[in-house]
Amino acid sequence: MITVNGKEVKDQEEQTVADYLEENGYRMNRIAVELNGGILPKYEYSETRLKDGDSMEIVTFVGGG
Repeated sequence: MITVNGKEVKDQEEQTVADYLEENGYRMNRIAVELNGGILPKYEYSETRLKDGDSMEIVTFVGGG
């Protein structure tokens, strides 16, 4: 089980970060990902596999004025 934005999520282990984001409707150009306390560079999204116990925070950017 992994934790995403403070909520436990089952059956996502071994999936890449990019796959998780795509499946859950995130737009890659408007987010930042923190994995286990560190910022994950975008070029690593497709190479980084989620593991049991991982904690991921997804921050979305919203424009406004």
